[in-house]
Amino acid sequence: MAKSVRTSRSGVSFVTTTTRDRRPIFEISRVADLFIETLLHYRTLGHYKLHAYVVMPDHVNLLLTPQSITLEQAVGLIKNGFAHRLDATFPVWEDGYTGYSVANLHDLEIVRAYLHQLPVRANLAPAAELYPHSSAYRQAPATPIPAVRSGTPTRSAPEPAVRPSRKSEAASATPLREVAS
Repeated sequence: MAKSVRTSRSGVSFVTTTTRDRRPIFEISRVADLFIETLLHYRTLGHYKLHAYVVMPDHVNLLLTPQSITLEQAVGLIKNGFAHRLDATFPVWEDGYTGYSVANLHDLEIVRAYLHQLPVRANLAPAAELYPHSSAYRQAPATPIPAVRSGTPTRSAPEPAVRPSRKSEAASATPLREVAS
């Protein structure tokens, strides 16, 4: 039987990779934080654009766009880089990963919302922005400091989130490689 070959994909991909034997190594905050540091390090080096992520106890979900490398190389860089930093005496990851192409900006927003809700669905946090091992947590606006006028505290309104407009069906079908660049 022939082994399936992954081709180089451009554009945004939704990736899931699991720990070896589904070992819940990311239940330890220090380990989850180390993974996030690794993920952000390679993003800073320009290997990929990182649109969203969530680190669950036994797997990781990413929404990323590789830059001048293949998706397989980007995932390998992340997994091997983390395993090296962790310096574990046991295998950290299962072989391979699951990756899906995200077709357009509308689908990107749907997948990002789904990804951010995973810790809530797994009862790891009451709200997506309260789960510390997720890009939703890092993107959550800081609580505004109430201004005091005549002894009455007032709250400033939080800035609205930037959402893609749905002007037309054609606009929502824009390929992500055009939008993400």
